[in-house]
Amino acid sequence: MIDDTRSVLTEKMPGEEKKSKRLRERISLSLPVRVTCRETVNHEWTEVSRLVDVTPFGARLRLKRPTETGRLLLLTMAMPRQLRSFDHAEDQYRVWSLVRNVKKIDPKKHHGAVMEVGVAFVGKRAPESLQKDPATRYEIANLQAGAWTVQENAGEVVAEVDDGSDKREESRHTIPIEVMIEAFGDNRAAPEAESTVTENISRNGAAVFTSLELERGRFVRLYTADGVEVLAVVRKRSVRADGIARLHLQFLGSEWPL
Repeated sequence: MIDDTRSVLTEKMPGEEKKSKRLRERISLSLPVRVTCRETVNHEWTEVSRLVDVTPFGARLRLKRPTETGRLLLLTMAMPRQLRSFDHAEDQYRVWSLVRNVKKIDPKKHHGAVMEVGVAFVGKRAPESLQKDPATRYEIANLQAGAWTVQENAGEVVAEVDDGSDKREESRHTIPIEVMIEAFGDNRAAPEAESTVTENISRNGAAVFTSLELERGRFVRLYTADGVEVLAVVRKRSVRADGIARLHLQFLGSEWPL
């Protein structure tokens, strides 16, 4: 069980000297939190972390696995009752949370964490559509009964269609770069990895040849021998007429240095 906290320290965070636009000021609170994420129907992980700060409507925390804006995470913690919107009598506060922003961070400086994540609390139950497709991304609809409500992201864009055409406004460069791709495993299995090359690449995404069976919604690390590294999400896995599979990736939290 995650331990409860005995005190809540109300402090201004760096950069908040000016008037805040938040509904409530952030509270600096290093509270243990269990984070559960279902990336796909067949892949789920759980990680124990700590909050950086919190309000009744959201929180900030650091994770050793990447995620992306629009994804839903289940947070379980001994939240102080005065900050809860429901389950005031329960020991643990289980709240679905929408990822609103992500920032890549240095794991050497943050005890192995690769991302700092800001989330909005969206209620006690997840949307039914999440059960059918855990890779669904959502956006804020409105504030209701002390928590944000969500709707499916209307701007969802499929990376590429199977005929090889590209619908992006940003141009991809046909450059074969030798890379290592490593999928973040679950809590029991070692990560899947392979050495491959890119078919095309831009600052914000790439298509890479692959033999890995990774579904849409999985998160990976892409890096080169000379030290370039990005985190990415699989937007699509396709097999073209040449019989070769590709992973279509969108980079998260940083750009590829073209």
